[in-house]
Parts: sequence; C-alpha cells; structure tokens
Amino acid sequence: MNFQTIDLSSVITLTREEFAKICAANPEMKLERTAKGELIVMSPTGGETGSFNADLNGELYLWSRVSKTGKIFDSSTGFSLPKGSDRSPDAAWVSLAKWEALTPDQRQGFLPICPEFLIELLSPSDSWKQGQAKMEEYMDNGCLLAWLIDPKHKRVAIYRQGKPVEILDKPKTLTGENVLPNFVLEIGAIFGWN
Repeated sequence: MNFQTIDLSSVITLTREEFAKICAANPEMKLERTAKGELIVMSPTGGETGSFNADLNGELYLWSRVSKTGKIFDSSTGFSLPKGSDRSPDAAWVSLAKWEALTPDQRQGFLPICPEFLIELLSPSDSWKQGQAKMEEYMDNGCLLAWLIDPKHKRVAIYRQGKPVEILDKPKTLTGENVLPNFVLEIGAIFGWN
C-alpha cells in the first residue's frame, strides 16, 4: 500500500475532530493521522495483499468466535491512540473488558483505545523501516503483542510489551502467546513459506 504523509502545519494543526470530519466526508479513502497532526493518505491494496489480509482477519475471527474473549477489527477501523495519533491496523483485537468499558457513543466512532493485539501487513511497496516505526508507536501506546508481516522478504517482527523485538525468517506458525491464548496462525501456509 503506497501512502503519502501531508504536513499541514503551515496551514493548520489537524485535530482529531477535524480528522474525523475529513474521514466522514471521504468514506472511500483510507486515512490516518499522526500525533503531530499530519494527514496520511493511503492507496488501496493490491489483490494479493488484500487476499492475505482477508486470510489473516479470517483466522483471527475464527479464533475469536470460539474464545469469546474479545472483539476483532479489520483495517477499516480507526483507533484514536492515547498519545495522539489515529491509526487503522490491518487486523486488531481488543479484550471484552476493554470493549465493555467503552460507552455506546465511543463504540460508534474511532475507538479511543489502543488494541491489545494487532497485525500490520506490508505491501510490496511498503518500507520495513516505516512499518517498524508504526509498530513502535503502537507499543508506546499500550499494545501488548503485535506482528509486522513482510511477505516479500518472508519475515515477521514480533513486538511484545517491554521486550526486545524478535525477527523471524520464514516462520511456519505464530502464536498469540498469553495475549491470545490458543491462537495459532499457520502463517507459512497463508504465504507459501514452505
């Protein structure tokens, strides 16, 4: 997915409220906002990336339906992170306790929380370095476990709260560890990493 970051600081500081209005007026666009108020405009994904993303969300959904421990969200869901940015991970999970603490109004808009688990999937044109920076931002906002998946280079960076990043080459499986107990993703099968 290609993206452009637009620095609006010479004209305005884009607030969360203004960003929400821009998103509402342009529902066909995928947009994010940095903590500095920069607008990020992303192009749609290609077919292969979209298919991989659907597989990842499907696997997470199947696990969540059985575990009944939380809610999952796709890449269209906006999260207003505690430290100021508004992001949309490719797949996300929030515990029931965190979900139920939200008011009905909060559940309707961008969720004012950071997911406890999330996945970011790099498109062929995405930068590994920029993906890592985004993952660090999620961890800095309270995410417990996150996976940065790079199909092109057949690697996954695993982010855990309070621990060093672990990078795996051609993993066959990933587990949800203590955040998503009993969740096992057969990542090698999805991406053809035999």
